[in-house]
Order: sequence, then C-alpha cells, then structure tokens
Amino acid sequence: MGLEHCHQISIKLPVLHEWKHLLAIVILQGISVFICSLSFIASVQAEEDSLIHTLTGYDISEITPASSIKLKLGGWIETGFSGNPHLPRNHSNYPVAFNDGANQFKLHQLYAFIEKEAATSGNVWDIGMRADLLYGTDAKFSATKNFDSSIFGQHPKHQLVFPQLYANLYAPIGNGLTLTVGHFYTLIGYESVTSPDNFFFSHAYAMHYGEPFTHMGALLSYPLNINLTAKSGVVTGWDSLSRHIPNYIGELSYTSESGQTTVTTALITGNARTANLREHHNRTMYSIVLEHRFSQKLQYVLQHDFAIQAQTTETPAAAWYGINQYLLYAISRQLGAGLRFEWFHDKNGTRVMEDGDTQDLIGITAGLNYQPIPGITLRPEIRYDLATRHPIFGDGHHKDQILLSASAILHF
Repeated sequence: MGLEHCHQISIKLPVLHEWKHLLAIVILQGISVFICSLSFIASVQAEEDSLIHTLTGYDISEITPASSIKLKLGGWIETGFSGNPHLPRNHSNYPVAFNDGANQFKLHQLYAFIEKEAATSGNVWDIGMRADLLYGTDAKFSATKNFDSSIFGQHPKHQLVFPQLYANLYAPIGNGLTLTVGHFYTLIGYESVTSPDNFFFSHAYAMHYGEPFTHMGALLSYPLNINLTAKSGVVTGWDSLSRHIPNYIGELSYTSESGQTTVTTALITGNARTANLREHHNRTMYSIVLEHRFSQKLQYVLQHDFAIQAQTTETPAAAWYGINQYLLYAISRQLGAGLRFEWFHDKNGTRVMEDGDTQDLIGITAGLNYQPIPGITLRPEIRYDLATRHPIFGDGHHKDQILLSASAILHF
C-alpha cells in the first residue's frame, strides 16, 4: 500500500451508546497486552538508532561526496492510532493535537533531513546547512504562511512542508560566534514538531495553541562562558514568511557545572498584522524551561509560558499562559515511563475555540517509550483532558475526554 493511501485507513466502530464502554475496555485491554508483552521481547543493544543499520549493518546517515564535505542524511516514519470512547461524529479529538483523529490510524510524519554541521568551537571558520522535509497529517500544524503550500488541495489531511532550510556560519570570534540564516524551528517552549524529540505521542496545549512553530530570519548564537549561551535575532513573526513585521527573538540558556540542571528563557516580541492585513498590533511572549536530572534515571521538566497581544479595532486584547510539568523515568536502556501535567489558560478565548470565551484546559498524560530494537520506538499513552468552563470535547457535548493512543517511529 502506498503512502498516499495511509490516511484512508480507519477503524469503523458502531455508534451506539452502549458500545462506548465496550470500546474503552477493548482499547485498554489492547494497550495492557502490549505493555505486558514488552518484557518478553528480546533485548538488543546498539549505539545506532537507525533501523537500516540494525538490519543491514549499513549506516546511511553519513554521505561523503567529497573528502572535505561531510553530509548527514536521516529521518523517520511515524504512524499512530488514537482511541476515543466518546465516538465523536466529527471523528476528531479536538482540541488535542497532533493526534487529532478519533479512532483512526494515521501517517503522522514522513520526515527526512540532510545536514552539514558547522563547527561550534575552534579557530577555523566553518559553514554548515540543513534542509528538512515533512509529509503527513502533522504537517498542517507547522505550515508556514507564504512559504509552504499544499499539493493536495486547500485543506488537505496530508501536506508537504519544509520546516527548516537554513545555513550556518561559524566565526572564531571570542568564544565562537554562530550565525544562522533561513527558515528554522522556534526557540520558544520545550516540545518540538519532530516526533523523536518528544517523549509523548500527543502534544501539550501550550505548544499547539500558545507558541510559534517556525521563523524566517537571522539568528546569532554566542557562548558567554561555559555555563551561559545567548541567542539573538530578527525574524518575520510567527509561522509566516512575509505578512508580519519583523520581530525580535532571543534566548538565554544556563547549564550548571554538573550538567544536571538547565534553565532556558526565550522571548519573542514585535508587531503582527491582523487577518485582513489592514492593522498591526504588538504580540509578546516568553517561555521558561527548567530541566533537572535527579539521577541518571529520573528527570523533571517545568515549563511556563506567558503571552499578551494588544488590542486593535478588529481584535480584542488577549493573554494566554500556562504551566507544564514532566516527570520522566528510565526503567532500562530500552524502556522509559513518563507523566505530564498541563494547564493552559486562554484568558480571552482567542487561541483555542476563538469564540471570545475564557477557557481553562487541563491535561494529564501517562505513557511509555519502548525500543524493542534500535531504530524502532513505540509510544503508548493514556490521556485525560478537562475543560473547566464549558464543553468542547466529543462534538462539543462533553467537558472531559479520555484518549488511548499509541504511535510507532521507524528511524532510517
């Protein structure tokens, strides 16, 4: 079956009310059996994460067309399923993302990149680059206005986007100065678009509704000392190539001497144009991410976001903020367990429902990461969501929702 048909695969379930409890039991039993079976899968240890390397012993991650140029090629395929006992008629888990399809298998990411890393230290000038391509149902969430376009229609289930396309220049000035120019992922927040960089299959509300995904512009990075690194640049707003007035973006990152604690503060501020491009208003947000490793096995992450947006004649003043907490534990080299608690406050109803009503969203997620063999990562999870103000789940009839989901990532 071709990739273009993957999004058509779905499970047809009865819509009778009494089947909801049966569906929940079936999915729970399926995940239980899956988790229990983990202990019976043979352990395979290897340094490489590539499935191709595991199966063939051949590493495609490094390409050397010339002795002076070293290119890296990599990527992954992610498919997933999200079970929703509410059986929503619109087949949506909204407002949860990226696993937004209720009771459906989906091709979430077909991701590929090519990279030439630039030096980050030393006394020699160096040049690097990176180009990323993303195809699948996740692409629509991170598309950039006036840069990415659909190849399957106006509102496709699958989309082809280029989330990163940039060049690096390293200059041996002081402690080493790096200039990045092009299209790149944001500095804001903790979670990432790229699946392997997230412990959980689903994403936090703050990441999807409160933060930018990508920027176009220029960024300077400079290590102030062995503990502090500063980044500063100018970008074309949030997820846009040309419709927004240039914004400032910056980051200050601190790492302790032991390497156990990292604190990263990022800020973006500037004017953004309204939908009809007739007016512009200031939008400013910051994120603070604290990561602390209590031991080699136990890690804690705390994220706080806060954003404000000025009023125009067309749009009201707005603010949104929240707190995410993660507790991650490495049971073994192949198996990890995690908990995430999140609270997102949409003060003026402009980010989630866009109906002008204040909304508080709470999410609790428990999940596993399992690597049966190098190159394959399995991520089952159970998630509970609560809207404290008014119903928004299950076709707008429920104030809470349970999702039973799992994804598989195949690295190549």
